[in-house]
Amino acid sequence: MKKLASAEGIVVEIELMNNMYRWSLFALLFVTCMEVSIQKKTKQGPQTLSRGWGDDITWAQTYEEALTTMTESKKPLMVIHHMEDCPHSQALKKAFAADKAIQELAQEDFVMLNVMHETTDTNLAPDGHYVPRIIFVDPSMTVRADLVGKYGNRMYTYEPSDVPYLAENMKKAKRLLHTEL
Repeated sequence: MKKLASAEGIVVEIELMNNMYRWSLFALLFVTCMEVSIQKKTKQGPQTLSRGWGDDITWAQTYEEALTTMTESKKPLMVIHHMEDCPHSQALKKAFAADKAIQELAQEDFVMLNVMHETTDTNLAPDGHYVPRIIFVDPSMTVRADLVGKYGNRMYTYEPSDVPYLAENMKKAKRLLHTEL
């Protein structure tokens, strides 16, 4: 009888181990599926220099490269300061990328640079370090303090609704450049 009881105990233990094995396998499968689902939701394509501001625009990789290209091409430089996790930057980026006139101006008439970190040139933050901030620099290496947004407390910022105003400032930067040279 004792042998039968111990045999039944072994069978019970085997059943418990089987159940634990099944639950462990189920938990592992569940976690794997969740991880794949999360990766699919957050997966983005390869990061390009445009960072979503316009894939058809030629973007400078560094501030130094942008300055060199600007002086050689005699085109004004447009520097966009932004942050990936800033909702204001994201909203402006979406409006900027969707506006055909701005995209065309940026492609044809400007040296373009977008940065997520401050440069060493303090002239690119004339009224402080905030994002989004758009600064124009002419080929004589002068920051265009006259081309500002609509806001007195953050002079170089633009809201998505200000995209037409930004386009006008881009045209002014281009026009004034030709009259000054």
